[in-house]
Amino acid sequence: MADRRLQVFYTVARQLSFTKAADILYMTQPAVTFQVKQLEEHFNTRLFERSHGKISLTPVGELVLGYAERILALTGEMEARVGEMTGQVTGPLMIGASTTIAEYQLPRILGEFKERFPQVQARLTVANSETVVSKVADHSLDVGLIEAPSHNSNLKTLACCEDELVMICSPNHPLAGRSSVDAKEIAEQPYVSREHGSGTREVVDDFFKHNGVNPDDLHIEMELGSREAIKGAVEANLGVAIMSASTVTKEVRLGTLVAVPLSPRLTRELSMVYAPEKFRSKLLDAFIAFVESKFQQCATDGVPLKRPAKGRGR
Repeated sequence: MADRRLQVFYTVARQLSFTKAADILYMTQPAVTFQVKQLEEHFNTRLFERSHGKISLTPVGELVLGYAERILALTGEMEARVGEMTGQVTGPLMIGASTTIAEYQLPRILGEFKERFPQVQARLTVANSETVVSKVADHSLDVGLIEAPSHNSNLKTLACCEDELVMICSPNHPLAGRSSVDAKEIAEQPYVSREHGSGTREVVDDFFKHNGVNPDDLHIEMELGSREAIKGAVEANLGVAIMSASTVTKEVRLGTLVAVPLSPRLTRELSMVYAPEKFRSKLLDAFIAFVESKFQQCATDGVPLKRPAKGRGR
Protein backbone atom coordinates (compact mmCIF):
# COMPACT_ATOMS: atom_id res chain seq x y z
CA MET A 1 0.00 0.00 0.00
CA ALA A 2 2.95 2.35 0.46
CA ASP A 3 3.65 4.74 -2.40
CA ARG A 4 5.55 2.82 -5.09
CA ARG A 5 7.82 5.81 -5.60
CA LEU A 6 8.79 5.63 -1.94
CA GLN A 7 9.52 1.89 -2.18
CA VAL A 8 11.77 2.41 -5.19
CA PHE A 9 13.54 5.38 -3.62
CA TYR A 10 14.17 3.41 -0.44
CA THR A 11 15.76 0.52 -2.35
CA VAL A 12 17.96 2.84 -4.41
CA ALA A 13 19.00 4.72 -1.27
CA ARG A 14 19.94 1.49 0.50
CA GLN A 15 21.91 0.14 -2.43
CA LEU A 16 23.22 3.49 -3.70
CA SER A 17 22.80 1.98 -7.14
CA PHE A 18 19.96 2.19 -9.66
CA THR A 19 21.15 -1.05 -11.27
CA LYS A 20 21.18 -3.06 -8.04
CA ALA A 21 17.79 -1.63 -7.03
CA ALA A 22 16.35 -2.65 -10.38
CA ASP A 23 17.55 -6.23 -9.85
CA ILE A 24 16.09 -6.40 -6.34
CA LEU A 25 12.74 -4.92 -7.42
CA TYR A 26 12.52 -6.94 -10.65
CA MET A 27 12.22 -3.70 -12.63
CA THR A 28 14.13 -2.20 -15.53
CA GLN A 29 16.65 0.48 -14.68
CA PRO A 30 14.77 3.17 -16.68
CA ALA A 31 11.62 2.35 -14.68
CA VAL A 32 13.53 2.76 -11.40
CA THR A 33 15.00 6.07 -12.57
CA PHE A 34 11.54 7.29 -13.59
CA GLN A 35 10.02 6.48 -10.16
CA VAL A 36 12.80 8.34 -8.35
CA LYS A 37 12.45 11.31 -10.71
CA GLN A 38 8.70 11.38 -10.00
CA LEU A 39 9.38 11.53 -6.25
CA GLU A 40 11.95 14.30 -6.72
CA GLU A 41 9.41 16.26 -8.75
CA HIS A 42 6.84 15.72 -6.00
CA PHE A 43 9.18 17.26 -3.41
CA ASN A 44 10.56 19.75 -5.94
CA THR A 45 14.13 18.93 -4.92
CA ARG A 46 16.91 16.48 -5.65
CA LEU A 47 17.18 13.41 -3.44
CA PHE A 48 20.43 12.09 -4.96
CA GLU A 49 23.68 13.64 -6.06
CA ARG A 50 24.98 12.04 -9.24
CA SER A 51 28.68 12.30 -10.01
CA HIS A 52 31.16 10.19 -12.00
CA GLY A 53 28.82 7.24 -12.23
CA LYS A 54 28.14 7.18 -8.48
CA ILE A 55 25.20 8.44 -6.43
CA SER A 56 24.85 9.70 -2.88
CA LEU A 57 21.98 11.05 -0.84
CA THR A 58 21.44 14.78 -0.51
CA PRO A 59 20.53 16.13 2.95
CA VAL A 60 16.88 16.05 1.89
CA GLY A 61 17.38 12.51 0.62
CA GLU A 62 18.72 11.48 4.04
CA LEU A 63 15.61 12.96 5.67
CA VAL A 64 13.26 11.20 3.25
CA LEU A 65 15.10 7.90 3.77
CA GLY A 66 14.46 8.02 7.51
CA TYR A 67 10.74 8.56 6.99
CA ALA A 68 10.58 6.02 4.17
CA GLU A 69 12.07 3.33 6.37
CA ARG A 70 9.47 3.92 9.07
CA ILE A 71 6.56 4.20 6.62
CA LEU A 72 7.45 1.00 4.78
CA ALA A 73 8.01 -0.91 8.02
CA LEU A 74 4.62 0.18 9.35
CA THR A 75 2.94 -0.65 6.04
CA GLY A 76 4.42 -4.14 6.07
CA GLU A 77 3.41 -4.64 9.69
CA MET A 78 -0.13 -3.43 9.00
CA GLU A 79 -0.59 -5.79 6.05
CA ALA A 80 0.81 -8.70 8.04
CA ARG A 81 -1.43 -7.97 11.05
CA VAL A 82 -4.54 -7.71 8.88
CA GLY A 83 -3.61 -10.97 7.17
CA GLU A 84 -3.14 -12.69 10.52
CA MET A 85 -6.52 -11.46 11.80
CA THR A 86 -8.19 -12.93 8.73
CA GLY A 87 -6.31 -16.21 9.14
CA GLN A 88 -4.15 -15.77 6.04
CA VAL A 89 -0.45 -16.35 5.52
CA THR A 90 0.18 -14.09 2.59
CA GLY A 91 2.37 -11.34 1.21
CA PRO A 92 5.90 -10.88 -0.15
CA LEU A 93 8.82 -12.74 1.38
CA MET A 94 12.32 -11.55 0.50
CA ILE A 95 14.75 -14.45 0.88
CA GLY A 96 18.51 -14.49 0.40
CA ALA A 97 20.56 -17.65 0.05
CA SER A 98 24.18 -18.51 -0.52
CA THR A 99 24.78 -20.36 -3.75
CA THR A 100 25.14 -23.90 -2.37
CA ILE A 101 21.83 -23.65 -0.50
CA ALA A 102 20.07 -21.86 -3.37
CA GLU A 103 21.15 -24.45 -5.93
CA TYR A 104 20.87 -27.68 -3.99
CA GLN A 105 18.59 -27.41 -0.95
CA LEU A 106 16.25 -24.45 -1.37
CA PRO A 107 14.34 -25.13 -4.63
CA ARG A 108 12.45 -28.12 -3.21
CA ILE A 109 11.83 -26.33 0.08
CA LEU A 110 10.46 -23.22 -1.62
CA GLY A 111 8.26 -25.32 -3.89
CA GLU A 112 6.70 -27.16 -0.96
CA PHE A 113 6.26 -23.92 1.01
CA LYS A 114 4.50 -22.34 -1.97
CA GLU A 115 2.16 -25.35 -2.22
CA ARG A 116 1.21 -24.94 1.42
CA PHE A 117 0.88 -21.13 1.24
CA PRO A 118 -0.03 -20.29 -2.39
CA GLN A 119 -0.67 -16.59 -1.68
CA VAL A 120 2.94 -15.97 -0.65
CA GLN A 121 5.15 -14.17 -3.17
CA ALA A 122 8.65 -15.48 -2.47
CA ARG A 123 11.53 -13.59 -4.07
CA LEU A 124 14.99 -15.11 -3.95
CA THR A 125 18.34 -13.31 -4.06
CA VAL A 126 21.37 -15.56 -4.59
CA ALA A 127 24.78 -14.34 -3.42
CA ASN A 128 27.68 -15.46 -1.26
CA SER A 129 27.16 -15.65 2.51
CA GLU A 130 28.80 -12.30 3.22
CA THR A 131 26.49 -10.46 0.81
CA VAL A 132 23.37 -12.20 2.11
CA VAL A 133 24.20 -11.23 5.69
CA SER A 134 24.74 -7.61 4.62
CA LYS A 135 21.35 -7.48 2.86
CA VAL A 136 19.54 -8.98 5.85
CA ALA A 137 21.22 -6.44 8.13
CA ASP A 138 20.05 -3.49 6.01
CA HIS A 139 16.53 -4.99 5.75
CA SER A 140 16.75 -5.52 1.99
CA LEU A 141 15.96 -9.17 2.79
CA ASP A 142 13.61 -10.64 5.38
CA VAL A 143 15.69 -13.75 6.00
CA GLY A 144 18.96 -15.25 4.80
CA LEU A 145 20.23 -18.82 4.50
CA ILE A 146 24.00 -19.03 4.68
CA GLU A 147 26.84 -21.57 4.77
CA ALA A 148 29.04 -19.88 7.36
CA PRO A 149 28.38 -18.35 10.80
CA SER A 150 27.23 -14.76 10.71
CA HIS A 151 29.71 -12.29 12.18
CA ASN A 152 27.04 -9.60 12.51
CA SER A 153 26.08 -9.37 16.19
CA ASN A 154 22.91 -7.44 15.28
CA LEU A 155 21.39 -10.47 13.55
CA LYS A 156 19.73 -13.51 15.06
CA THR A 157 21.26 -16.77 13.83
CA LEU A 158 19.48 -20.12 13.89
CA ALA A 159 21.39 -23.31 13.04
CA CYS A 160 19.35 -25.37 10.59
CA CYS A 161 21.37 -28.50 9.92
CA GLU A 162 24.84 -29.98 9.67
CA ASP A 163 26.54 -30.15 6.28
CA GLU A 164 29.63 -32.29 5.64
CA LEU A 165 32.46 -31.10 3.41
CA VAL A 166 34.68 -33.54 1.54
CA MET A 167 37.66 -33.49 -0.76
CA ILE A 168 36.72 -34.13 -4.38
CA CYS A 169 39.06 -35.37 -7.07
CA SER A 170 39.09 -37.09 -10.43
CA PRO A 171 38.71 -40.90 -10.35
CA ASN A 172 42.21 -41.02 -11.86
CA HIS A 173 43.77 -38.95 -9.11
CA PRO A 174 46.29 -40.66 -6.76
CA LEU A 175 44.12 -39.82 -3.73
CA ALA A 176 40.93 -41.23 -5.26
CA GLY A 177 41.34 -44.61 -3.57
CA ARG A 178 41.88 -43.28 -0.06
CA SER A 179 39.43 -43.85 2.77
CA SER A 180 40.27 -40.36 4.14
CA VAL A 181 42.70 -37.52 3.54
CA ASP A 182 44.12 -34.86 5.84
CA ALA A 183 44.92 -31.17 5.40
CA LYS A 184 48.66 -31.63 4.87
CA GLU A 185 48.12 -34.18 2.12
CA ILE A 186 45.71 -31.84 0.33
CA ALA A 187 48.21 -28.99 0.68
CA GLU A 188 50.67 -30.99 -1.44
CA GLN A 189 48.22 -31.14 -4.36
CA PRO A 190 47.19 -28.56 -6.98
CA TYR A 191 44.10 -26.97 -5.45
CA VAL A 192 40.95 -25.37 -6.88
CA SER A 193 39.44 -22.84 -4.47
CA ARG A 194 36.26 -20.84 -3.95
CA GLU A 195 36.44 -17.04 -4.02
CA HIS A 196 36.90 -14.81 -0.95
CA GLY A 197 33.54 -13.98 0.67
CA SER A 198 32.25 -17.49 0.09
CA GLY A 199 31.00 -19.32 3.17
CA THR A 200 32.70 -22.48 1.96
CA ARG A 201 36.02 -20.65 1.54
CA GLU A 202 35.86 -19.36 5.12
CA VAL A 203 35.10 -22.77 6.60
CA VAL A 204 37.78 -24.50 4.51
CA ASP A 205 40.44 -21.91 5.38
CA ASP A 206 39.67 -22.48 9.06
CA PHE A 207 40.01 -26.23 8.54
CA PHE A 208 43.51 -25.80 7.12
CA LYS A 209 44.57 -23.39 9.88
CA HIS A 210 43.37 -25.72 12.62
CA ASN A 211 45.25 -28.61 11.07
CA GLY A 212 48.66 -27.01 10.65
CA VAL A 213 48.39 -25.59 7.13
CA ASN A 214 48.52 -21.90 6.23
CA PRO A 215 45.88 -21.33 3.49
CA ASP A 216 48.34 -18.96 1.78
CA ASP A 217 50.70 -21.92 1.27
CA LEU A 218 48.19 -23.94 -0.76
CA HIS A 219 49.07 -24.62 -4.40
CA ILE A 220 46.01 -22.78 -5.71
CA GLU A 221 45.64 -23.33 -9.44
CA MET A 222 42.55 -21.13 -9.73
CA GLU A 223 39.84 -19.40 -7.69
CA LEU A 224 36.32 -19.85 -9.03
CA GLY A 225 32.96 -18.46 -7.91
CA SER A 226 30.94 -21.24 -9.51
CA ARG A 227 30.59 -24.72 -8.07
CA GLU A 228 29.94 -26.15 -11.52
CA ALA A 229 33.18 -24.58 -12.76
CA ILE A 230 35.08 -26.06 -9.81
CA LYS A 231 33.60 -29.50 -10.44
CA GLY A 232 34.52 -29.22 -14.12
CA ALA A 233 38.11 -28.29 -13.28
CA VAL A 234 38.42 -31.18 -10.84
CA GLU A 235 36.86 -33.63 -13.30
CA ALA A 236 39.54 -32.52 -15.77
CA ASN A 237 42.13 -33.46 -13.12
CA LEU A 238 43.40 -29.88 -12.77
CA GLY A 239 43.47 -30.22 -9.00
CA VAL A 240 41.49 -31.23 -5.95
CA ALA A 241 38.87 -29.15 -4.12
CA ILE A 242 36.83 -29.19 -0.92
CA MET A 243 33.07 -28.88 -1.33
CA SER A 244 29.82 -29.76 0.36
CA ALA A 245 29.09 -33.46 -0.11
CA SER A 246 25.52 -32.54 -1.05
CA THR A 247 26.72 -30.69 -4.16
CA VAL A 248 28.48 -33.67 -5.75
CA THR A 249 25.93 -36.43 -5.20
CA LYS A 250 25.15 -36.79 -8.91
CA GLU A 251 28.79 -36.79 -10.01
CA VAL A 252 29.78 -39.39 -7.41
CA ARG A 253 26.95 -41.66 -8.50
CA LEU A 254 27.92 -41.24 -12.16
CA GLY A 255 31.57 -41.92 -11.35
CA THR A 256 32.91 -38.65 -12.75
CA LEU A 257 34.11 -37.48 -9.33
CA VAL A 258 35.27 -39.15 -6.14
CA ALA A 259 34.34 -37.72 -2.73
CA VAL A 260 36.88 -38.58 -0.02
CA PRO A 261 36.08 -37.85 3.65
CA LEU A 262 38.39 -35.44 5.43
CA SER A 263 40.41 -36.34 8.51
CA PRO A 264 39.39 -34.99 10.90
CA ARG A 265 35.82 -34.90 9.61
CA LEU A 266 34.75 -31.40 8.53
CA THR A 267 31.18 -30.25 9.06
CA ARG A 268 29.52 -26.88 9.21
CA GLU A 269 26.12 -25.60 10.23
CA LEU A 270 23.85 -24.19 7.58
CA SER A 271 22.27 -21.20 9.27
CA MET A 272 19.31 -18.89 8.95
CA VAL A 273 19.70 -15.21 9.83
CA TYR A 274 17.20 -12.41 10.34
CA ALA A 275 17.09 -8.99 12.00
CA PRO A 276 15.45 -9.36 15.44
CA GLU A 277 14.33 -5.73 15.53
CA LYS A 278 12.36 -6.18 12.33
CA PHE A 279 8.68 -7.05 12.70
CA ARG A 280 8.22 -10.85 12.77
CA SER A 281 5.08 -11.56 10.77
CA LYS A 282 3.13 -14.79 10.83
CA LEU A 283 4.48 -15.38 7.31
CA LEU A 284 8.11 -15.06 8.40
CA ASP A 285 7.52 -17.25 11.46
CA ALA A 286 5.89 -19.89 9.24
CA PHE A 287 8.78 -19.81 6.78
CA ILE A 288 11.43 -20.08 9.50
CA ALA A 289 9.68 -23.07 11.10
CA PHE A 290 9.16 -24.72 7.71
CA VAL A 291 12.79 -24.32 6.66
CA GLU A 292 14.06 -25.69 9.96
CA SER A 293 11.94 -28.82 9.61
CA LYS A 294 12.88 -29.37 5.97
CA PHE A 295 16.60 -28.89 6.52
CA GLN A 296 16.47 -31.44 9.31
CA GLN A 297 14.90 -33.90 6.88
CA CYS A 298 17.56 -33.15 4.26
CA ALA A 299 20.31 -33.71 6.82
CA THR A 300 19.11 -37.29 7.41
CA ASP A 301 19.02 -38.18 3.69
CA GLY A 302 22.76 -38.84 3.55
CA VAL A 303 25.20 -38.41 0.67
CA PRO A 304 27.12 -41.34 -0.79
CA LEU A 305 30.87 -41.10 -0.44
CA LYS A 306 32.80 -43.26 -2.83
CA ARG A 307 34.73 -45.77 -0.78
CA PRO A 308 37.90 -47.43 -2.04
CA ALA A 309 38.19 -51.12 -2.78
CA LYS A 310 39.12 -53.29 0.18
CA GLY A 311 42.81 -53.13 0.96
CA ARG A 312 43.42 -49.78 -0.73
CA GLY A 313 42.53 -47.63 2.27
CA ARG A 314 44.98 -45.81 4.46
